Amino acid sequence: MMINPSNALSLLRGPLALCFLIENSFVRLLVVVLAMLTDIVDGYLARRYKYMSKLGAALDPIMDKFFVFFVLAVLFFDGKVEIWQAATMIARDFFLFLFAVYLLATKRWKTFEFHSVRWGKVTTGAQFIVIISLIFLPAMPPAIYILFIFFGLFTFLELLIQELRAPSK
Repeated sequence: MMINPSNALSLLRGPLALCFLIENSFVRLLVVVLAMLTDIVDGYLARRYKYMSKLGAALDPIMDKFFVFFVLAVLFFDGKVEIWQAATMIARDFFLFLFAVYLLATKRWKTFEFHSVRWGKVTTGAQFIVIISLIFLPAMPPAIYILFIFFGLFTFLELLIQELRAPSK
């Protein structure tokens, strides 16, 4: 299997996450901005040049999650976020797990067409914004973290509505 340019950009988020270990605000900001850019550009390339593949469909969200989980772990150990705050920021992934359970329980897993959804993109963008803020600010208001629970719920509902509206196969 050949790695296309879109997948190569997704893979870059792994080493970028490791660079977040460098305790320098400018470096950390650069790392997050580069991760955001690789996410945007890999999606653009996949759509524009038809680099879409099953590997890419799995790799992109996996690398996004790896990056965010890793960075949140670093911020936790740096004392910038508490465990409940980090947990709320990844609440969407809990809701995605619930959706996967739903697909398995209804035997729709094999026919479900995996794709990104609006609320998933909103969540990813919000995660990057909060991470950038935490690089420079000592804390974020608790309400910001609570929003991530709603983003996760909205992602779940968006997926569920799309699945229920899809023609039966």
